[in-house]
Amino acid sequence: MPEIVVIGAGPAGLSAAAAVRSHGQRVVLLDENPAAGGQIWRGERTAVAQGVETMFGTRALGIASAGMLLCETSESAVVLPFRKLVVATGARERFLPFPGWTLPGVFGAGGLQAMVKSGFPVDGKRVVVAGTGPLLLEVAEYLRSRGARIAIVAEQARWTSLIRFGLALRHAPSKMAQAARLAFSTLPRAGCWVTEVHGTEHVEAATLTDGRRTWREACDYVACGFHLVPNTEIAAVLGCHLEGGVVWTDDLHETSISGIYCAGEPCGIGGVDKSLIEGEIAGHAAAGRLPVARLFAKRARARRFAAALDAVTRLRPELARLAREDTIVCRCEDVPLSRIRECSDWRSAKLLTRCGMGPCQGRVCGSALESLFGWRPESVRPPVQPARAGTLAGLTGSA
Repeated sequence: MPEIVVIGAGPAGLSAAAAVRSHGQRVVLLDENPAAGGQIWRGERTAVAQGVETMFGTRALGIASAGMLLCETSESAVVLPFRKLVVATGARERFLPFPGWTLPGVFGAGGLQAMVKSGFPVDGKRVVVAGTGPLLLEVAEYLRSRGARIAIVAEQARWTSLIRFGLALRHAPSKMAQAARLAFSTLPRAGCWVTEVHGTEHVEAATLTDGRRTWREACDYVACGFHLVPNTEIAAVLGCHLEGGVVWTDDLHETSISGIYCAGEPCGIGGVDKSLIEGEIAGHAAAGRLPVARLFAKRARARRFAAALDAVTRLRPELARLAREDTIVCRCEDVPLSRIRECSDWRSAKLLTRCGMGPCQGRVCGSALESLFGWRPESVRPPVQPARAGTLAGLTGSA
């Protein structure tokens, strides 16, 4: 029986698994992707600590019974026993609906980067990168290194906000240097955003504005992402308490459910350094060991960076007014904005329009509805991802 199971093989999960293994305890690291790395290190050579058992291509769905995690692979259901759990499920991109965002050729910024890492060709293609957050700069630099022509990097935050963010990095010289290098190499345009994407069968151009003038950029692809949203669904179905859209934990990263820990982006978006530190703390704690004091000081610095990041990526109100009445908001169920306006909350939108009930289970439209109307899902029920009927027969719900 595994001593500890870590869900998610991104930075936080890798760090947690390594910390557990450093105490000689058995640990199993599982992830739905075919290799470790998560969104940050996907496609790169990522080292898993020696002695850590891995289960890639495996999705956690919920609790089958006490101390038994129900998972699914491409071939079968798997019931994995555990003594303790560490949830390190990372984050996903936030998308906002605007006219043309469902056209082929419109990608999430990180999504396009991941596809290129997997072999998708962009050599010679003209790309508009837009949205908010440091990921835009990293994506633009990466795409350019693969031969893409970057038409513009449109950052919705104002220069004043970006300058304040830069000043907040003065106590983190390495981050300041990285930010300066990326900004210099990509030359983003601040206070600018996409209002519409044009094309018939595929993207042909994007309309942008800076609030004063509007213009059109010819392009082959649009890579658009409005920062990140924590992946809290697994923690929620396990019964963990959420506050403000993130998983609540104590100082050692134990959740409201005894024996279940959480680290990284589900505890609040803050970048790779925060994830690594929190994963290490959670791993030591799950193994029954007290983390060394230096980790808490490092976490405090990482959380200050996270607070500055949250401030600079706050969405401007104009973005909530981009969608037209006929703009599709729920892509899975083809639900336009006009139908959702007839609803009073997230629950009624699901009941009356099936918004959020498609294959993505609200992962795309959920954050959009929160940005548009301030709605948040009232509950999360298993399975959080599509699963075979035979697998679901073994699902009991929360811990």
